[in-house]
Amino acid sequence: MFTTVLVANRGEIARRIFRTARSLGLSTVAVYSTADARMPFVDEADAAVELPGNTPGETYLLAELIVEAAVRAGADAVHPGYGFLSENAGFARAVIDAGLTWIGPPVDAISSMGSKIEAKKLMAAAGVPVLAELTPAEVSADDLPVLVKASAGGGGRGMRVVSRLEDLAAEIDAAPAEALSAFGDGTVFCERYLAGGHHVEVQILADQHGTIWAVGERECSIQRRHQKVVEEAPSPLVERIPSMRAELFEAARKAAAAINYVGAGTVEFLADDAGRFYFLEMNTRLQVEHPVTEETTGLDLVELQFAVAAGEQLPANPPPTVGHAIEVRLYAEDPSNDWTPQTGTLHRFEVPPSLRVDSGVVDGSEVTPHYDAMLAKVIASGPDRTSVARQLAGALERSKIHGPGTNRDLLVWILRHPAFLAGETDTGFFDEHGVGEKLDDGVVRVSALAAALGDAAGRVGPVRVPSGWRNLRSQPQRKSFRVGDAVHEVEYQLTREGLVAEGNVQLVESGPARVVLRVDGVRRVFDVASYEGLVCVDSALGSVSLTPVERFTDPALQVAAGSLVAPMPGTVIRVGVQIGDKVTQGQPLLWLEAMKMEHTIAAPVDGVVGELKVEAGQQVEVGAVLAVVGEEA
Repeated sequence: MFTTVLVANRGEIARRIFRTARSLGLSTVAVYSTADARMPFVDEADAAVELPGNTPGETYLLAELIVEAAVRAGADAVHPGYGFLSENAGFARAVIDAGLTWIGPPVDAISSMGSKIEAKKLMAAAGVPVLAELTPAEVSADDLPVLVKASAGGGGRGMRVVSRLEDLAAEIDAAPAEALSAFGDGTVFCERYLAGGHHVEVQILADQHGTIWAVGERECSIQRRHQKVVEEAPSPLVERIPSMRAELFEAARKAAAAINYVGAGTVEFLADDAGRFYFLEMNTRLQVEHPVTEETTGLDLVELQFAVAAGEQLPANPPPTVGHAIEVRLYAEDPSNDWTPQTGTLHRFEVPPSLRVDSGVVDGSEVTPHYDAMLAKVIASGPDRTSVARQLAGALERSKIHGPGTNRDLLVWILRHPAFLAGETDTGFFDEHGVGEKLDDGVVRVSALAAALGDAAGRVGPVRVPSGWRNLRSQPQRKSFRVGDAVHEVEYQLTREGLVAEGNVQLVESGPARVVLRVDGVRRVFDVASYEGLVCVDSALGSVSLTPVERFTDPALQVAAGSLVAPMPGTVIRVGVQIGDKVTQGQPLLWLEAMKMEHTIAAPVDGVVGELKVEAGQQVEVGAVLAVVGEEA
């Protein structure tokens, strides 16, 4: 048995594996990039080795540096986590060649599943149902919609849904560039796309003695940009169709046996409403969503990975699935603005202790543009699906998450949506139902008032006189806050008779951190937290993040009309126009890559490209002017 494990990963992944390692009495080693030096996973390891640099290509994707770090730190085993090099056969071989225990599947198994094209051929030969591969030249109108897909990909990178034949050539040109950037392999292929399909996967665990477990299934159909947002076990679709579970498990075991699989892995399928399913891919690693399987089986899948790697034998059968579990991925992103990632300081991260939280962040963590936008996985479990969804939604709503914008409100909306509660969770969920509802304007206004009153209370000096108090009535106090694209101006007066403000609102008490108002006769408590350039107000009505608007702006910070500015730090990967080109509003002009996602920057108006300030490969900071579109004249 090994004694010291290096985890070749970061964030919540590393923390999750460290937790099990410590419970088994194993020592732990972290590797970290320069950008991650202050992240909590680094301090939680018994030893840590820096990989100089910030981007994955400089750090976590360099196999030789990680193996060298393991040897230098005295580790005798390496766990790859999930993502980065976890499905890289060359990395697995390097670990084994260095005399270290590889806590993962055999090198040949990783290689055989590394190409989706070759994997589908193997699975078809093993009797696993597959969707036929299509070459771009043979795609016809009858085949539409089709999915253009990276052969070496994962996590939605290098994927394009094509619904019109005239768009196919452009998407086949674009997908390889993204795939090459993400995986170092630009090979793509086409297959038929099930627009209303269900993403259902089976957790596999196999030992070195021939035992193969199918440890329950998960449904992960609610996705954005082909990346999962909500995952649950068991699958609502499989629960509805009596014969489907046995057929899925048999197909998954066939897939594992066909490649002599050992360790934890996941066989992913795309299914229709009738229960017909087709092999998508096999992930030769632990999955992000593995906690819902753990919560419904009582297993620790990481502990079992350690046991299998040490040569131990599994019992003949896995434990049964009991109850239900739902996991949501909390992302630092703006769902209403094309899922744009958000960066900055996470001032406060507080989720009710009733939930399981697998997170890579704590209060004060910095969310950088270098890595995935996921902050945490939040998991609830219980006897039935409806009660679990209700518990998870309520706890998320009460969470205090201050700093970069997140998809928290969207997650609450999903968990309470009638279609979700009815189990209607196919991959077209957002296309059919939208991406949530805007925060009620009345809630924003009263929260802005609470923010202004909390700020005023915080400025009171040694004499306890309310801010703005006068012996004779005069001008109201005014304060402006920006929420999204809207600016809300608060006007109020504190008089002998009490608070005078818009609406039926009375002040009960106020302090810098807590304001109590009576709104339409109902007592409401607002928790107010002020940070540099940000005020966060939490109440039972909802959480509102407000940016104070300064009365006087710095002219040097203003940009010319028609300017396209970078919404986040990132790398320009393509430029689609030249100076002097005529463009129309909404036309894509250039593309940015940040936080493992590709983002389109489009023309704000009809006009002519007057300035182009960037080129492909250039790094840009948030707010940087990328181009200027002006009138033709």
